[in-house]
Amino acid sequence: MYIRVKRMKTTYFIQCDPTEKVLEIKQKLNVLIDQPVNDQRLTHMPSGEVLEDSKSLADQKVENDAVVALTLRKDDNKFEEVNIVRPDDFCQSRDAEGGSW
Repeated sequence: MYIRVKRMKTTYFIQCDPTEKVLEIKQKLNVLIDQPVNDQRLTHMPSGEVLEDSKSLADQKVENDAVVALTLRKDDNKFEEVNIVRPDDFCQSRDAEGGSW
C-alpha cells in the first residue's frame, strides 16, 4: 500500500505496509526531508486525528491511498498548523483572474 504525506504544496508518496508503525513512516520521511522523527507530527486527514508513533497504520485505520498531513515542530517547541494546498484552491484563484485551465 502507499499513503500520501502532504505538507504545504508538497506530496510524498510513501510505500508502506499496514503493519508498519507510524514511527517507521517518520523514519522514512527523515531520509526525504532531513527532519528528526521527534520534530514530525502526522495527522490523518480529514479526521484530524494525530497518529501515534507506537501504533501501526492499520491500528489507526490508515488505509491505502490515505492522506496524512505532516507538520513540523517550530522554534517555540509547538507544532505548526496543518497547511495543505488542495487542488480546488488552484481553481478558485485561477477563476478569480478570469482565466481557465
